[in-house]
Amino acid sequence: MTETRPHRDTSPPGTDDAERPTLLAFLNYLREAVITKARGLADPQARTPGVPSGTSLLGLVKHLTAAERYWFVRSFEGADIAPVDFGMQLTDEDGAEELIAAYREAVARSNAIVEACDDLSRPCARAAGAAGKVRSLRWVLVHMIEETARHAGHADILREQADGAVGR
Repeated sequence: MTETRPHRDTSPPGTDDAERPTLLAFLNYLREAVITKARGLADPQARTPGVPSGTSLLGLVKHLTAAERYWFVRSFEGADIAPVDFGMQLTDEDGAEELIAAYREAVARSNAIVEACDDLSRPCARAAGAAGKVRSLRWVLVHMIEETARHAGHADILREQADGAVGR
């Protein structure tokens, strides 16, 4: 068993002024939690699945990058992008630095899309998801908070398994 090492904990965002800044603050907080968990490990550790399903820290980053592109760029914005692969399977070229940079790039684009929209009830340009429904930007933001939070929890466990680091 790996010895437990604490990480510096950060508090949730304190903003609650308006809906969009509050939703974005919480989503960004969770995105950074995932990045923090994926950074600082040797690639072999970050690539190693911690559970029988094959989930790894870098696989989570790759999956969340795809989710950002799918929901904000393809679904809400309506951009004609290549099909999104939600899988967590890593290639030999998928290193920590490259995957984290791609995630940060996807997050920046998603945030720009959200900031450019003046009405969170605006519907997506395309139907999406398993239900194939047209959702609002508000729904997309809340869904991405849920999705990112779930995987941030997975990242907490995987990082503790990898080197004993705990905390945010």
